[in-house]
Amino acid sequence: MTDARPLGADEATFIAAVRSGDAARFALITERHRRELQVHCYRMLANYDDAQDLTQETFLRAWNKRESFKGHAALRTWLYRIATNACLDYLEKRNDRTPVPAELPDSGSEVLYLQPYPDRMLPEDPQESVVRRETIELAFVVAVQHLPPRQRAVFILRDVLGWPASNAADALELTVASVTSALQRARVTMREQLPGRRLDWRSPATHELSNDERGVVKSYIDAHERNDLDGLTSLLRDDLRFAMLPERGTLTTTAKDAVDGWVSGGLFQPPYDDWRGISTTVNRMPAAALYIRTPNDPEYRLFAIAVLHIVDGKIAELTGFDASDKPWLDLPPTL
Repeated sequence: MTDARPLGADEATFIAAVRSGDAARFALITERHRRELQVHCYRMLANYDDAQDLTQETFLRAWNKRESFKGHAALRTWLYRIATNACLDYLEKRNDRTPVPAELPDSGSEVLYLQPYPDRMLPEDPQESVVRRETIELAFVVAVQHLPPRQRAVFILRDVLGWPASNAADALELTVASVTSALQRARVTMREQLPGRRLDWRSPATHELSNDERGVVKSYIDAHERNDLDGLTSLLRDDLRFAMLPERGTLTTTAKDAVDGWVSGGLFQPPYDDWRGISTTVNRMPAAALYIRTPNDPEYRLFAIAVLHIVDGKIAELTGFDASDKPWLDLPPTL
């Protein structure tokens, strides 16, 4: 993302809209950038609801600051600058938007405000760095949350979006030397936080699920619908990392212990033994939307979203999100 030279069509049209006070034209031009700005806010905040709110805040700020846009930078760059600073202002006011110490030993810290991001809301251009799978997966987004907010912004602008150091410095009102130093520290933290089997976030982009991933999520849903505990156990690695948000307690467990824990918690036995599932994708990861029907209820109701990280045909990480009584990701509330 570099500055536009000469003045591009978007920039010229935007300036004309500003000069004429044409709010409708202003909205039309800026709306084209909504999806990528929303992903940017999501990486900063790890929360889909917050990202939607801060994207809207970005557009409000852009309208209020419209006279300051002179076309010296690309409109897209200008909007990203506003979005980044809107997120930083938000984080400065919230003391509940940082990782918290895990309650279980050796679990490090947890991001309890994490939410999944629906793939249907990603930008449609598959070439954009903003949609690279390695930088939208849950593990990456969680790792980013361990960076201090301004360091987080530097890392995303430089290593995810590929901004030159001078552009990032200008956006954050820092020196180039400060940006370079912050980026070096951020990279060290990211390497510490990301699981060892993760790909380098600057590797070539991937997008599509593999056949293995599609097959495993289908088998995962089938096992639920049949209450097939042996089948479910066979899908899990024996070093499974499991979390059920927003509850605390990320743990590494064997496949058998994981399933035994779910059964002891009341699942797969009355009244939580009548399941249906829908395959979906969030954060460019395979996921299952799980529905449960309890006695005397004619409908299956959305219960949880299970996001799966699959390695060599088995589930290595399972992040569950409580979806009961929530209109999540435009999934049908009932089946």
